[in-house]
Amino acid sequence: MKIAITGGTGFAGKEMTKLFRQEGHEVFILTRSPKPSDNGVHYVEWLTDGAAPERELAGIGAFVNLAGSSINDGRWDDEQKKLIYSSRVEATTEVLRIIKALEEKPKVLVNASAVGIYPASTEKSYTEKSPERGDDFLAKTVIEWERLANEAKELGVRVALARFGIILGKKDGALPLMALPYKLFGGGTVGTGEQWLSWIHVNDLARAVLFAIETDNLEGPFNVTAPYPKRMKEFGKEIAHALGRPHWFPVPEFVLKAALGDKSRLVLEGQRVLPEVLQKQGFEFSFPDLRSALADIYK
Repeated sequence: MKIAITGGTGFAGKEMTKLFRQEGHEVFILTRSPKPSDNGVHYVEWLTDGAAPERELAGIGAFVNLAGSSINDGRWDDEQKKLIYSSRVEATTEVLRIIKALEEKPKVLVNASAVGIYPASTEKSYTEKSPERGDDFLAKTVIEWERLANEAKELGVRVALARFGIILGKKDGALPLMALPYKLFGGGTVGTGEQWLSWIHVNDLARAVLFAIETDNLEGPFNVTAPYPKRMKEFGKEIAHALGRPHWFPVPEFVLKAALGDKSRLVLEGQRVLPEVLQKQGFEFSFPDLRSALADIYK
């Protein structure tokens, strides 16, 4: 199959590209800075003056839309929030334009989303059927992102909305920042420690997206989270165990709020999110529990 990926040069996109190529698929990465093709990976210019990526995407069977400014970058001031929101709207609007321009439509659009669409709670559990929605910046961004992506259904394209949890990998994503205090022998519980972290190993995330591409009856939202989320205090203890470091130095809420602004909600608040759709469809996680995931990452 030919698979197009926006945001393919980022953390999750690189893992997906590697997996897709291993499975024999041809990958087309949409980027502002194209370079020569390499071993079945093609780079297609988009979101620049005069770019017409649809000319190079004939026969695309699947579209994966990951594009958008990283929520891990910088402090969440008003300017950064605007960038996080507008970059997702711009990219998804362009994906829809490209699909409309293609004579042969892709069978499926897998659009990135986030578990931040659900309200923070220390008690509730959420599945794809849960109707509750958050009212903070991230939730509102995700709601609009999903609304836009769903417009592809009007073009006869199956739409699967991949609600990502905290993505774990050794060099990118949230884990390196979370692990750093432990490496310096200063790690401990962040905030109350009761908040939930719904996480996913980056390899399982890539496999889940490919699974959604290949599973014809998987549509709508699906939570891309491991089946065993952890409370923050337990999450920290598992990082300490994986690194052979102590878990003892607590980080008060006010310190993170002062340093990160609204972004502090990503670690001070959380949701217990379960991957009901993936499990019912028969997806098997390589790393269902946190200890095995961290053991693989830090092996």
